[in-house]
Amino acid sequence: QTRISCKDVPAETLYDVLHDTHYRKKWDSNMIETYDIGRLTVNADVGYYSWKCPSPLKNRDFVTLRSWLPLGNDYMIINYSVKHPKYPPRKDFVRAVSLQTGYLIKANGDGACVLYYLTQVDPRGSLPKWVVNRVSQFVAPKAMKKIYKAGLKYPEWKRKHDPGYKPWVYPEQNTLPSVSLAELSVQHAESLENIDETGLPEDHLSTSDHEA
Repeated sequence: QTRISCKDVPAETLYDVLHDTHYRKKWDSNMIETYDIGRLTVNADVGYYSWKCPSPLKNRDFVTLRSWLPLGNDYMIINYSVKHPKYPPRKDFVRAVSLQTGYLIKANGDGACVLYYLTQVDPRGSLPKWVVNRVSQFVAPKAMKKIYKAGLKYPEWKRKHDPGYKPWVYPEQNTLPSVSLAELSVQHAESLENIDETGLPEDHLSTSDHEA
């Protein structure tokens, strides 16, 4: 669990940043690919996300059910992993599991907000302790700073990229195919292959990943 104060970024702007998959490619350097699979309701969808892990670790990917809710001037986004029959685990990724991941964006005065982030993720694989320590100490706080910086730049970017298109705000714009809950099931970690990466030495971690 972590939080960051975002001066000069209104809550609704940060909410847009976390939803906008096209903009994510601009600021999320750990992302390999992301896309929306389908919608369940006006405020819930299913999506795919693949994450570049520090080499020599294998890259991870997720299929998640995401729901969101405006709460007056505040916003909440929550996701957890699901199984979709058309998006099974791939050979080139380790399918990781989001037990529950959530963002809470609270308005904080005029034109500012506080972002809270809570995640319970099973990365699968028997990871070395140094990986777990590094993620908890560095990756999450760095990701929060990236989101904050992305929020500062978003209004200018959005003005040039389909400024009126926000299907997370205007559900009538959503053209995703409908997904039935009957097609989905909760992704349990035990059913996935376990990759043993405990033997990977820390000194082989790629330099570029330290800087990411």
